[in-house]
Amino acid sequence: MTVTFKGCYTVRPMEPTWCGRLPLSEWDQIGTITHVNTIYFYRPSQNWLFSTIATTLKDSLSRVLVPFYTLAGRLHWIGNGRFELECNAMGVRFTEAESSLTLEDLHNFSPSSDEYQYLIPNVEYTLSIHELPLVLVQLTRFKCGGISIGLKISHAIADGPSALHFISEWARLARGEPLQTTPFHDRKVLRGGEPPLVPQPPYHDKWEFNLPPLLLGETEEIRKKKTTLAMIKLSKNQVEKLRKTANESWHGPSNGRGYTRYETVTGHIWRSACKARGHKQDQPTVVGISVDSRCRMQPPLPKGYFGNATFDVVATSLAGDLMSKPLGYASSRIREAVEKATDEYVRSGIEFFKKKEDLTMFQDLHAKIRTEARPFYGNPNLGVISWLTLPIYGVDFGWGKEVYMGPGTHDLDGDSLLLPGPDGDGSVLVAICLLENHMDAFKEHIYEDIM
Repeated sequence: MTVTFKGCYTVRPMEPTWCGRLPLSEWDQIGTITHVNTIYFYRPSQNWLFSTIATTLKDSLSRVLVPFYTLAGRLHWIGNGRFELECNAMGVRFTEAESSLTLEDLHNFSPSSDEYQYLIPNVEYTLSIHELPLVLVQLTRFKCGGISIGLKISHAIADGPSALHFISEWARLARGEPLQTTPFHDRKVLRGGEPPLVPQPPYHDKWEFNLPPLLLGETEEIRKKKTTLAMIKLSKNQVEKLRKTANESWHGPSNGRGYTRYETVTGHIWRSACKARGHKQDQPTVVGISVDSRCRMQPPLPKGYFGNATFDVVATSLAGDLMSKPLGYASSRIREAVEKATDEYVRSGIEFFKKKEDLTMFQDLHAKIRTEARPFYGNPNLGVISWLTLPIYGVDFGWGKEVYMGPGTHDLDGDSLLLPGPDGDGSVLVAICLLENHMDAFKEHIYEDIM
């Protein structure tokens, strides 16, 4: 694919914004602290010149960075794997590019296409963290007149709900509409920058953290194998069939409440991955589940809370149990993990990480290779993030809604994401990254068990 870069700009807030160091919460400083990709494709009418589109995006971006001023700042290490946010209006990187392809050449926007890597901005993690923009945007024009907007947003500053809040407000301003929800930036509601509580609160020991299990008989060579990303669609009928199977098998859902789409589909993915990976019966395996604490805390976090309020809970099992027992068993393990996430559990997690001398081992920037002290999240494990209830579609900057939106490129074995079908038809899209030699078997298992 030929992509020609036409210009690179720094977009700063249009008006003066607050400057200074902003303490971050523990949830900001653990897990994924690198950038997360998303990409939108559009077919503007011929009335929209590319230069006008670029100007519209840059001008509205400059305006939206006034209320979302944290995204124009830079991170700074303060030692022991901890960092703060320097609000300094250094700005966002905006790149313009042209492609020699048409949108039709992108194979139905498959994220495994080699072309994707040229449509998403690149981040040089070899640079010091204070040199890295927190947001990078790439606007690419295709030969057919279509465009893509590739985004990288630092997960240290914004989780999924916050990132989508920013994107939707940016689009509103681009359309000439007013801001809908003002972002709330003060991390003190999650005790950001504060020391551990003394004496310890009664809930201090509720949080659990264990290193994910390793693959039995694993060698380092296994982790060097190439991964691939697939987008798999489950129709509404298939999802409903899975839910019916889960709810009628095993011992029935707790609290008499039927299993959710997430609990059902994630359980099905977990079982299918164990089969595709050829796990032994006694292979321990975990699935990381991202939980949003905004409404789980008492009182709930302020409306528009901008930062990280999501954290991972872990469901555990032996692969043999997942493969031999019905789907309801896998869903029950996931339900059990999710139900741990109470207000006390969230606050216990905050205290757990505040008491840690060093947070390095809990950050993805350092955890891609497992050592004795650091976790490795690939085979035999999974991470399944849900965007099922988030407003990910209908992002209109003025030239109409996107023709496709997706998560961009991912290369970590076991990473997966659930998205609602774009047509609102009740279908679920599974974006999953696995080793190349496991993907075909995974596709077979995920469909054959629904037949």
